[in-house]
Amino acid sequence: MSQTVGKTRLAYSRAWHCVDVGSDPRSLGRVASSIALFLMGKHKPIYDPSTDCGDYVVAIGCHDMRTTGKKRFQKKYYTHNTRPGSLRSMTMDKMFEKWGGGEVLRRAVRGMLPKNRLRDKRLARLKTFEGVAHPYKENIVKFHGESESVIGSMPQVQQAFKEAKASSESSA
Repeated sequence: MSQTVGKTRLAYSRAWHCVDVGSDPRSLGRVASSIALFLMGKHKPIYDPSTDCGDYVVAIGCHDMRTTGKKRFQKKYYTHNTRPGSLRSMTMDKMFEKWGGGEVLRRAVRGMLPKNRLRDKRLARLKTFEGVAHPYKENIVKFHGESESVIGSMPQVQQAFKEAKASSESSA
């Protein structure tokens, strides 16, 4: 029997990352590219472009997302339903008003994922929220952003880290 059976299951397990977009000093594109890397699984040593080994990402604070220059008022998003004359355009500011910053972030991340049959599956693992509250607090393992110290002080997370450390020490 192979010695790597137990290790591969752990390597392919999906972790939950929390990205605080509102307090992140980076702009929309920089945050979206780092989220795309987590969704693809490029941060893992077992990354393979043809396999779906990425993680879940919870993006909070999307209403305070940073953009540079006049992008918020000049960038346009286009939709077309293949009928003649049905091209519609909407500025980023209107998209923020209508659907919130989560949709803007989702479209930015979608453009940075590879254009293949795994894109929609990977994008489904991105959960966006306008505020800080979300229902995935027990699942979060890794935090990215300035509010890491606030969220990391939750007792459930500290308990999960202790259990994970104890299980890794006992298996070694």
